[in-house]
Amino acid sequence: MKIAVIGAGYVGLVSAACFADFGHEVVCVDRDPRKLSLLEQGRIPIYELGLEPLVTANRQAGRLCFTDDLAQAVAAAEVVLLAVGTPTRATGDAADLAQLFSAAGEVARALRGFTVVVTKSTVPPGTAARLRATMAEARPVGDFEVASNPEFMREGSAVEDFTQPDRVVVGVASMRAENVLRQLYRPLTARNIPLLVTTCEAAEVIKYAANTFLATRIAFVNQLADFCERAGADVGDVTRGMGLDKRIGPAFLAPGPGFGGSCFPKDTRAMAHAAREVGQPFTIVESVIASNDTRKRQLVERVAAAVGGTLGGRRITVLGIAFKADTDDIRESSALTLIPDLQARGARLAVFDPVAMDNGRQLFEDVEWCEDAYAAATGADAVVVLTEWNLFRGLDLARLARVMRQPVLVDFRNLFLPEDALNAGLTYHSVGRPVVQAPDRPAAAVLPFRSGTV
Repeated sequence: MKIAVIGAGYVGLVSAACFADFGHEVVCVDRDPRKLSLLEQGRIPIYELGLEPLVTANRQAGRLCFTDDLAQAVAAAEVVLLAVGTPTRATGDAADLAQLFSAAGEVARALRGFTVVVTKSTVPPGTAARLRATMAEARPVGDFEVASNPEFMREGSAVEDFTQPDRVVVGVASMRAENVLRQLYRPLTARNIPLLVTTCEAAEVIKYAANTFLATRIAFVNQLADFCERAGADVGDVTRGMGLDKRIGPAFLAPGPGFGGSCFPKDTRAMAHAAREVGQPFTIVESVIASNDTRKRQLVERVAAAVGGTLGGRRITVLGIAFKADTDDIRESSALTLIPDLQARGARLAVFDPVAMDNGRQLFEDVEWCEDAYAAATGADAVVVLTEWNLFRGLDLARLARVMRQPVLVDFRNLFLPEDALNAGLTYHSVGRPVVQAPDRPAAAVLPFRSGTV
């Protein structure tokens, strides 16, 4: 099939590369000259495991190309995928659909022959119907259908999630559109991967519902960890006991510094806004948002308590600024709250992240960017683990302790065993577990999180 993908961002680029790898002919459209120049040079503007070789192989095979000519790409396409950004509006919690409707208008004017126009962007319910009306106004005699096909890709494993998904969801308003999308996804359904066909509205809600539910699990386990600290229980034991229940499962039950990234924060806010718009407030989601925001704001208190309460003049090392491992994405990362808060308290910051530091340099000032974790930890009063990179799991804790001025490790990802930290001579603060005190050091203050209600 001939496919045009509008938008070479995270969703668009991964989708374009994977559909090309399925054997389709794909043209990916973007108006950013810098991004197009990088892609034409075979360079990927985002960090995503497995994406670069996939793009390179399919460009060389002639199945994938990049252009800024939307009209030409759409005119030849049987399917057009809209994968433009739908960020939170500058004011309020609603999704900003301006780019989407602008692209849809351009697509409508460029259509030639029957075409299925598919929203891959995350959008509130009712968007497909509005797009259909907008496109019909732009091209009254156009022969097209609008469908919804939300993506469920996790940053860091997007290629795997696209090629080996749990399910494919398509929302359609006609059998004609359904048949086209079944053909599009034939390489997956031939391997017995379920394809769920719904209305457009249901498909749009499924995406928001999935993300808000996962965000709710994260907020729940973070508050559970706080409770465990007060109750004297190890949250790891508790979540293992919960996860063995088949009705619950172990996924998204790891406590941490709060969720971030390009999806959960904006999608929870958009879901809450959409619910208010229809007169049915989603109070659980509202509480999840408040709880997550509170958690990020209180990270600085945990670090201050670990070093005795005063941050002025302290050298604090932050390991990891990406919102999660295996990505360079720092959007809504906890680092965006913690680093400025530490600086406002007078701390001096040394930072290392394996791939996200170029993005960090554009946002943070007066930060020492280091070549590795040990260089960042040299002379530190505390090392704070903020991202769960596997590289950090393998750190030599004894070496880390030796180069620090004060051997204090604040692990917001629970990457290490408390006994290993103790044997390395570290005072170890983690989440939902007792503090482990290094020998011959005075007891550090322990300040639990005080999260909002979920």
